[in-house]
Amino acid sequence: MPTQPSRINVLLVGGGGREHALAAAIARSPRLGTLYTTHPQNPGIAPLATAVDVPVSAKAMYRLEQFCDHQQIGLVVIGPEDPLAEGFADKLTTPDRHVFGPVQAGAMLEADKAWCKSLLREAMVPTADGREFTDPDAALAYTASRSEPPVVKAAGLAAGKGVFVPASTAEACDAVRKIMVQRIFGDAGRKVIIEERLTGREVSVLAITDGRNILILPPCQDHKRLRDGDIGPNTGGMGAFCPSDAIDAATMSRIERDILVPTVDALKREGIDYRGVLYAGLMLTPGGPKVLEYNVRFGDPECQPLMTRLRSDILELMLGACTRTLDQVEVEWDPRPAVCVVIASEGYPENPRKGVPIRGIEQAEALHDVTVFHAGTTRDSQGQIVTAGGRVLSVVAQGETMADARTLAYRACDMIHFEGAQCRRDIAAIPAPPA
Repeated sequence: MPTQPSRINVLLVGGGGREHALAAAIARSPRLGTLYTTHPQNPGIAPLATAVDVPVSAKAMYRLEQFCDHQQIGLVVIGPEDPLAEGFADKLTTPDRHVFGPVQAGAMLEADKAWCKSLLREAMVPTADGREFTDPDAALAYTASRSEPPVVKAAGLAAGKGVFVPASTAEACDAVRKIMVQRIFGDAGRKVIIEERLTGREVSVLAITDGRNILILPPCQDHKRLRDGDIGPNTGGMGAFCPSDAIDAATMSRIERDILVPTVDALKREGIDYRGVLYAGLMLTPGGPKVLEYNVRFGDPECQPLMTRLRSDILELMLGACTRTLDQVEVEWDPRPAVCVVIASEGYPENPRKGVPIRGIEQAEALHDVTVFHAGTTRDSQGQIVTAGGRVLSVVAQGETMADARTLAYRACDMIHFEGAQCRRDIAAIPAPPA
């Protein structure tokens, strides 16, 4: 790798469970100088990082640039999708400062699903057939004409909740109305994508790329639906486990050859120098893997078990992506599996209850091989940790087997209490759906 300072100051943008997991991994790095956070109100991140003392906003980007200059930030790590879509990477990159995360044009893979779908079609990447609509009446007419209920997606960013998988055509039409007429996702619903419903097992394949090399991370499996048995509304994710047993070596090779490499090549042809995380949500259909969607950052909650299993220096990995030297970075993983269970607020995902005191976090973390990552939490005026969002905590456990990790994760979950708490009881135990 090119010569880098022996110690590097890092700014972490974002304050959810994913960012707590990233902060914990960064804090373990011998290369770390000082870690700064944009979200010191997260009780998990606060002990690991120093607070940024300027506004964090695309409209006042010059203040954040001045902060980075003054504190000699050498690496900016952007966790969530919104700052990437707003161009934080473009504005904060300098000859002396790297940013881990794609530029604004690359972030369109997630921020504009219609643009992504077009790119995949041109690159002949296997994906579901679909059509885009900006006119609600046309979208409703097309949806009503389908013989099978299609999947309905808001084209823009909707915090992981903009996808509807209806059980009937009537439900599909209702989803179109919610997105395009009621605008439950705001401007993200100006355009919808209506696509065929794929069948098979859904998996998450995350990779890190420097724009030339691709490093595939251990496969994860996410649980999107709110309730046991994979029913209820879609959420940002109610749990995940890693590694997934759904992908064998031959299938992963096919995913790399037919999906990841053509996508990176297509971005290059668009003049986009993509560096950061490339996250493919895939369906393993009878005809082979197909792309459901792309994300341009670590998944949440997939990031939590991934970072728990990572033994290598995360800063070396991120700097390798930023400096196009990813092929020179050695990566080591803990061979033991990890299971992540999300504990959510009452009312999630529609109207999560906030300000509810939480007990038992310290007791759960006292268990060997258990880590509790803070997502939707804060401290009240008395210093007590309370709920502050929908997905409140991510409880991660490791074990010699997946069953051991799962048992330990739920043992830890049962030690944490707050009024209205809800979690799925079948994370890492759902059998693969029929192909």
